[in-house]
Amino acid sequence: MWYHRLTTLLLIFSIINSVRSKRKLKEQEIIQRILKDYDWRVRPRGMNATWPDTGGPVLVTVNIYLRSISKIDDVNMEYSAQFTFREEWKDQRLAYERYEESGDTEVPPFVVLATSENADQSQQIWMPDTFFQNEKEARRHLIDKPNVLIRIHKNGQILYSVRLSLVLSCPMSLEFYPLDRQNCLIDLASYAYTTQDIKYEWKSTKPIQQKDGLRQSLPSFELQDVVTDYCTSLTNTGVTTLLTMTTQSSGINAKLPPVSYTKVRKTSFRFFSNIPILKAIDVWIGVCLAFIFGALLEFALVNYAARKDMTQVSQRIRQMKQLPTDGYRPLSASQGRSSFCCRIFIGKKRKTDFSLNSS
Repeated sequence: MWYHRLTTLLLIFSIINSVRSKRKLKEQEIIQRILKDYDWRVRPRGMNATWPDTGGPVLVTVNIYLRSISKIDDVNMEYSAQFTFREEWKDQRLAYERYEESGDTEVPPFVVLATSENADQSQQIWMPDTFFQNEKEARRHLIDKPNVLIRIHKNGQILYSVRLSLVLSCPMSLEFYPLDRQNCLIDLASYAYTTQDIKYEWKSTKPIQQKDGLRQSLPSFELQDVVTDYCTSLTNTGVTTLLTMTTQSSGINAKLPPVSYTKVRKTSFRFFSNIPILKAIDVWIGVCLAFIFGALLEFALVNYAARKDMTQVSQRIRQMKQLPTDGYRPLSASQGRSSFCCRIFIGKKRKTDFSLNSS
């Protein structure tokens, strides 16, 4: 009897627990709660306990996914690149895991914060003011929607991802062109904050990812390696953190194609007329021109010598055809001794006689 009662009580208890399920908070409700009293103009506290006031600098972890390097301009000393730029930092003010401490509430692992086309007016949370020091031109991709992702995890960890296309300056050394090896940089730092406010670091695992086939995508260069570095920069406003990514590329034109002198000369002056340095291609063109002019000079000398020999031979043949015949006399039968006469004519007027007489 008691066994049936215990089974009934357990069944009722399980039914009550199943009815009383955890309430799952929606993303919209979570975003409204965490942004209710949030001020995006104030940077979050750091995670350093030795700084009681501010918590030390905010640690910003950076990684880059290289999508393409479209061109390397040797004349303007620049190159174009498209990549996905990601930053991660922690803001305890946006942590919402405290909402599930009561046990009757379930929260998602992260929420996504949407952005509009004008990111400056739609900014809702604090973000690092990162800029690229060697950037000439830059744009964000807005087709079909802004290529921006802001993901807030329940512990306050934030992931910011954006797709960018930049034209970056790259000072080049062209002494060994077209067999050169260039190092092009991507320098990024904080514009307004110093190392006491923000500290940048590359991601510990795979800080730089590359799209498949990127190394062979350049027409005249081959991407050899990508190296990351870290340093500090001293400015008038203080010391700032500087992250550097170096792309090392080398020329794949081991030899130039066989082209005419006119085309080589036109190409050389068109692309490198503003670069007043001696390059390997200049030496190559100079040697080619020396061989060309040497061949022309050899042809002229051989032609002159051949024509001179032919002229002398033709003159001798003409002289032999014009020899006089009045100097020859027939042999007389009445003469008692035989005679042999040989005359050698040299020139038109001078002559020498040789007579051999035998009895």
